[in-house]
Amino acid sequence: MSPDIETTAHTDIPPTAPGRLPLIGHAVPLIRNRLKFVERLRTYGPVVRISVGPKKVTVVNSHELIHEMLTSKSNSFSKGLLGEKLKLFGQSALPVAEGSPHLRRRRLLQPAFHREQVSRYVNTMRETVEPSITAWREGEPLDLKTEMGLMAQNVAMSVLCSFRAEQERARAILDAVDTVFTAAIWRTMVPVTSLERLPTRSNRHLKAARSLLRSEVADIIAQRRADPDTHNDLVTLLLQTRDETGAPLPDNEILSEIIGLLAAGSETTGVMLAWLFHELGHAPELEHRLHSEVDSVLKQGPITAEHIPQLTFTRQLVSETLRLHHAGWLVTRQATEPVRLGQISLPAGEQVLWSPYALHRDPALYPDPLRFDPDRWLPERPQPPRGAFIPFGSGKRMCIGDAFAWTEATLITALIASRWRLRPIPGTTTKPIGLLTVHPSNPHMTTETRQQTTTRTPQ
Repeated sequence: MSPDIETTAHTDIPPTAPGRLPLIGHAVPLIRNRLKFVERLRTYGPVVRISVGPKKVTVVNSHELIHEMLTSKSNSFSKGLLGEKLKLFGQSALPVAEGSPHLRRRRLLQPAFHREQVSRYVNTMRETVEPSITAWREGEPLDLKTEMGLMAQNVAMSVLCSFRAEQERARAILDAVDTVFTAAIWRTMVPVTSLERLPTRSNRHLKAARSLLRSEVADIIAQRRADPDTHNDLVTLLLQTRDETGAPLPDNEILSEIIGLLAAGSETTGVMLAWLFHELGHAPELEHRLHSEVDSVLKQGPITAEHIPQLTFTRQLVSETLRLHHAGWLVTRQATEPVRLGQISLPAGEQVLWSPYALHRDPALYPDPLRFDPDRWLPERPQPPRGAFIPFGSGKRMCIGDAFAWTEATLITALIASRWRLRPIPGTTTKPIGLLTVHPSNPHMTTETRQQTTTRTPQ
C-alpha cells in the first residue's frame, strides 16, 4: 500500500487515495488523466475512496470483491450514477432498467440473443458488412473507429430491426449515439444537475441528437406497424408483447429499448475492432497467423455459422483486445441498502466505481499486462482467476448480447482479413482516450490488398 494513502482508525472504512484537494477532491486527475488515475488506484488496495467535489465515492479494485458485488451481492446495488445518466437514451431500456422491470425485460429479450439464435444471424451479419468492406479502395485512409462503428451499427439494425440505413443516414445515427454517450460520461464525472438545464451549446447538441435517434427509430416502428407480418425480429417481438394486464407496450418503451440496444451494440464493438486492427498493424507475425487461419477456414466459400468455432486464433485476438483495450474505463453501482464487501461496510446510497480497463491490466492478474499477447488465451496456458476477465460484466446484469458480440467481432475480423491488410500511417502515434469508451486517439489506417495464403473457391 502507498505510504501516502490516507488511512482511518476504523478497519471497515476504506482508506482515501492520495492527491485529494480541498473542495474539488480528486476531480483534476479524474478529468485530465482518468485512465492512468484508475490504474493507479489499484495500487492502493482492494477498496479505496476518492472524492469528486464534495462527494465521496468508493472504488472497488479487487477482482474477488467485484465478482461478489456483481453476483451474490447484486441485489444490494443499483446501476448507480452512470446508469442514471445513460437514461438519456431511454428511461426504460434494458441496459438501465432496475429491479423487477429489468428482470421482466431481460426474460422477454433473452430468446433473441440465445447462442442458437445468434448462429442464425450469421448470414445477415455477413450480407450487411460485406458491401462496406468490398467498397474500400487500395491505399484509402480509413477512420477505423467510424468505419467499425458503422459496421457494428448496421449489423445491429439489420438483425434486430430488419432495417438498413443508407450511408449518410447511418452516419448521422452513429454521431447522435456518440453525442449522447459523451454527455452521459461528462454528467457522471461532473454531476451538477443545474448545468444540465442550461441552454449551452453541448446541451443543445444533446437535445438534437436525442431527437434524431427517437425520430429514426420511430420511423422503423411505424413501418413495422404498417406491415407487421413481413419480419420476425426484435421490433416485431416488442410490438407483439403484452404486459401483465394484456396491454401492449407503450411506444415510448419500445423506442427506449431499440435505441438502447442499438447504442450498446455499435459503440463498444466498433471501438474494440478499431483496437484489434491497430494492434495487428504493429504485429506482422500475428497478422500472418490470422490470414493463414482465415484463408484455410474460408477456402470453401463465404463465411457461415459453421466457420465461427473454427476461427480459434481469430477469437484469441478478440479476447486479447477485450482484455488490453476494454472499452469500459468506468462502471458505477450504488448501494441500495447497507452491505458488506469483504471487510468494508457500505451504507445505503454509497456510490461505487470499478474499472474493467484497469482490472484487465493488473500485473497481479496478467503477466506482462501491457503486451498484446493472444496466446495467453491458449487452453494450455494458465487462465486468469474467476472474476478477473469480465469483458461483458457478470451476474444478472451481464450483457445480454455477449454471444452476439463474440460472433459479430469474429465474423467482421475474418471478413476484413480475407481481403485486406490495414496499415498504420507512418509518423503517427496512437494512445487510449477515455470518454464513455476507451477509444484510440488516432484511429486512422490505410488499406492494402492482400494475397490469400491458400487458394479459395471463387464466390
